Amino acid sequence: MKPVNVSAIKLQDLTSPLDATVGVNFAFPISAASGAANSSLVYFEIEPGKRLPMHHDGQEEVLFVLQGAGAATIGDSTVAVRAGDLAVVPAWVPHGVVNSGDSTLKVIGFFGSAVIAHMFAERLFPGDGSFLILHTPAGESAHVAQALQPAVA
Repeated sequence: MKPVNVSAIKLQDLTSPLDATVGVNFAFPISAASGAANSSLVYFEIEPGKRLPMHHDGQEEVLFVLQGAGAATIGDSTVAVRAGDLAVVPAWVPHGVVNSGDSTLKVIGFFGSAVIAHMFAERLFPGDGSFLILHTPAGESAHVAQALQPAVA
């Protein structure tokens, strides 16, 4: 696997037509899709006044704030975060991040699995479904799920 420089990562935008405060640019440069066997990494940026909406991850995540300042909500607790801070998010605990500073908030999240799922706790798009993102060896895929229950075979 080749090294990945953060400044060369092509970021994807996540916004919501239902909420103008939602705005995060992200990428998963390390995951099962890039050849990792047991870990993943998300890099994301949030502009001032924008936020990463509340969501759940299927794996524990360690957040490392590279630049900027904001507030991280993990479960029922909200704390201020700034460059140099670390925070642990347990698997399936709802969490989100708001940029409350005046410069771009840049964060790296480390996961202990190469295959992960993310389910957004907030409605991001019109309709009744929950927004899901899956990272597998085949790549990243996004889904809107109408029911969060096992399919009947």
